Amino acid sequence: MTTNEVQTPDSGSAAMVMFLPQSPFVQQLGIELIDIDEGVARLRLPYRDELSTVGQMLHGGVIAGCIDIGIMTAAWAGSEVPQQLRGVTVSMSVQFLEPVYAESIDIVGTRLHGGRSLKTCRADIVGTESGRLVATGTGTYKVG
Repeated sequence: MTTNEVQTPDSGSAAMVMFLPQSPFVQQLGIELIDIDEGVARLRLPYRDELSTVGQMLHGGVIAGCIDIGIMTAAWAGSEVPQQLRGVTVSMSVQFLEPVYAESIDIVGTRLHGGRSLKTCRADIVGTESGRLVATGTGTYKVG
């Protein structure tokens, strides 16, 4: 393969394995893919002081961004690869349940319903060390 060739993934999961390390926003946040399977993805955001808002409380915008990435990853997880390798969040709702302080978070994305191109997904934000559910969100993601 030459440097100008783009490798086509054989599944939505493979697309996410390829995409996430190349996404500037994902890399800016420092999100790591832990596991991906049919309709389910687990990612982790290691805590850094730069992501906090007051003291060591993780910023709500960071949490919302993680929910968006969790929804996207769950939508692609195990899906067939569409003709056009693209996607976009169509809608998203976030519920903040409690703050998280100086703690890494796990992002658990689950596909709830999958049509041909529109996927309804949920993403839970859980404190990595405490196991506390700190936020949850649902959204619709368009694949292709």
